[in-house]
Amino acid sequence: MHNYIQQYINGEWVDSTSTETIEVINPATEKVIGKISAGSKEDVDRAVEAARAAFPSFSRMDIEDRIKLLENIAKEYENRKDDLVKVITEELGSPITRSEQIQYEMGLQHFKKAAELLKTFEFTEQRGNTLIKKEAIGVAGLITPWNFPTNQPSTKLASAFAAGSTVVLKPAAMTPFAAIILAEIFDKAGLPKGVFNLVNGSGSTIGDAISSHPGIDFVSFTGSGPVGTKIMENAAQDIKKVSLELGGKSPLVILKDANVKDAARTAILNVAMNTGQVCTAATRTIIPKSMHDEFIEAVKEALPDFPVGDPQDKNTFMGPQVSKEQWETVQSYINKGTEEGATLVAGGPGKPDGLDKGYFSKITVFTNVKNDMTIAQEEIFGPVMSILTYETIDEAIEIANDTKYGLAGYVFGQNPDELFKVASNIRAGQITVNNPKTDFSAPFGGFKQSGIGREWGDYGIEEFLEPKAIIGMPS
Repeated sequence: MHNYIQQYINGEWVDSTSTETIEVINPATEKVIGKISAGSKEDVDRAVEAARAAFPSFSRMDIEDRIKLLENIAKEYENRKDDLVKVITEELGSPITRSEQIQYEMGLQHFKKAAELLKTFEFTEQRGNTLIKKEAIGVAGLITPWNFPTNQPSTKLASAFAAGSTVVLKPAAMTPFAAIILAEIFDKAGLPKGVFNLVNGSGSTIGDAISSHPGIDFVSFTGSGPVGTKIMENAAQDIKKVSLELGGKSPLVILKDANVKDAARTAILNVAMNTGQVCTAATRTIIPKSMHDEFIEAVKEALPDFPVGDPQDKNTFMGPQVSKEQWETVQSYINKGTEEGATLVAGGPGKPDGLDKGYFSKITVFTNVKNDMTIAQEEIFGPVMSILTYETIDEAIEIANDTKYGLAGYVFGQNPDELFKVASNIRAGQITVNNPKTDFSAPFGGFKQSGIGREWGDYGIEEFLEPKAIIGMPS
């Protein structure tokens, strides 16, 4: 059992002012695996006070020392690999191989990339007789989601530390234990007291307290659109800066010259990874009408290679939804797809055979989907693929952009000109062409209702900085 009923404030584990706790459930077994403190507004007040006290000295820390600090964090992170992989597999239900290869690795790479970029990052620029300085924004409130327990906190934290900002972090209550290990890592790496503060609890209490706190200068949030709206409303009361990474309904445009079997596997991979609980999931697969029947058969043929089951089994590709509530939401969308006239190709409602315990869904594929259907417009956050067809490249682009979201997009094919045309015209913040290796220096964030601001790499560091112009300063 993981029992962590204290908060990490000013470099120490301290008792919460609240005596209430929150149980954490293993979604694969439906059993309680631990509990955390249901923190209070007073806990946030204490954390903000510590962060504000630490800010003046940390923001002026020598860049070389900050680089060394990030490198130390990366080393300690690597030392805790087994612990992180184990706890993410338990609290999220992520298959153990995915916990190691994706969840763990992404968090590590953000700290490494921040340290690398900081070596050449320009904090000052002379323009004639004007000196432009980029200064740390102040105290940052970080609110992170449950679907990537190390990646989402790590990209924000690495950027904040690189910029010289101090932080108060509220991790998701459903997957809090990885963030607690991060606190232990920072402590061992020698992060100065007060630079990092962790307050566990509910979003309605802790998230609300962070986004409305007058002592916080910047709020960085990853999560749902409705909560993002609430955070903007809170932050507007004292005009604090906000960065939001919200939902998505990403298109995967498959070109006519694509290898059909490879395209089918790519489509399944991008809709079922992390049980579809990915804001960038390619949930709308847009294929040439002439390819339709062959593509459907290729999907059916490939599905057995993506087994659903026990996250502790190294051969499992997809684990459970994170909670009963999330499972029920996915089921409701599957039923809605059938009700609105889409054709079920694979999967469907209910749990996979032999998986009675745990919040497991089937990888579900619909065809004959119209882009105005609910399953093609709303973020499901589950392994549900909608297949749409097109006649021309321009039509494919029009379908791809017919959504309120614009977080990510995918293109798969061979013709360089067509790949570039589609990638250039999809209105989204990050476009992936033909399954490349992840670039942790590339900016990540959305157009339209997918958010405001950017994370990852130097763009992420910039979010935690404010430019100051000193005019008339002798050079």
